[in-house]
Amino acid sequence: MDISSSGNLALINNLNASPAGSVQSSAQLMVLKKAMDMQGQGALELLNSVPPQPALATSGHLGTQLNIYA
Repeated sequence: MDISSSGNLALINNLNASPAGSVQSSAQLMVLKKAMDMQGQGALELLNSVPPQPALATSGHLGTQLNIYA
């Protein structure tokens, strides 16, 4: 299943071209919704995989004001 944005755009164009209420348009709409759900789920998984930033140091001269990562 193509879940790229260009695939979604083609699906939307086909959906607009088919008559309202047809079985084909209903099926295309279901596929479009499924593709968008899959994209959303993938984005959430990617965001959840990012590790949290470490906290600032609580004592000493370094790392108590600003965190800098290379």
